[in-house]
Amino acid sequence: MKTANPAANESLLFSEVFPGGRHYSLLMRAGNVMRLTDLEGGANFALMLVNPENTLEKYNMPDTLKGQHTFRLSAGNTLYSDMGRAMASIIEDTVGWHDTATGTCNRRVVAKRWGKNRYQESRNDYFRNGRDSFLVELGKYGLGRRDVAANINFFTRIEVSDEGDLSWSEIQSTAGDTVELRFEMDCIVLFHTCPHPMNPSETYPSRPVQIDMRTVPPAPQDDRCRNARPESARAFENTAHYRQQGDVS
Repeated sequence: MKTANPAANESLLFSEVFPGGRHYSLLMRAGNVMRLTDLEGGANFALMLVNPENTLEKYNMPDTLKGQHTFRLSAGNTLYSDMGRAMASIIEDTVGWHDTATGTCNRRVVAKRWGKNRYQESRNDYFRNGRDSFLVELGKYGLGRRDVAANINFFTRIEVSDEGDLSWSEIQSTAGDTVELRFEMDCIVLFHTCPHPMNPSETYPSRPVQIDMRTVPPAPQDDRCRNARPESARAFENTAHYRQQGDVS
């Protein structure tokens, strides 16, 4: 199993294992790291980011990909907001490829592919879907359908052909794979462990993910994520201005 050793100056804040087909949300403070571990292999961890001070500001998938000249996310990439700020950065990654272009599953997709499995029959093991999971968590903050935005599917690899066709990759994460997100600004983090909408499994995929949260020192000026692209450097600067002086955009 692949593992990563936290540095001695980091302190653990929280550790929890989330079964497959679950959802949750929490507030992550700037300067904290969320470490995700795929415990069994083949997990999908779908995540949305929202600014708690201005919920109109969310993770922006097109700018994140366009500004960093990439189709997939991995270590060194920064997650941009639609206000041009750095919300979080991927500082460690053993997978090398995370999808942010294909969205999340919905009730229709789950029912068509894996059938209907209701709470009345299966209690907490009923088949949840990603869209409804996000809506449940958004509702806890007074948000709703209009606030559903692009998400990231950590641990899932979706490939694209020269013609632009998307397909499920035979290469997916394995047991013990990890990815670490360092938060550059306070964020509402909404997530679920429901299946990816393109997962071809004949049975409802349900893979657990462990979450560990800890504090880390501020990103130095020579930080890999900050300096990966000029656009990322500007996003870090915009976040610094926002945190120190308020919204200056």
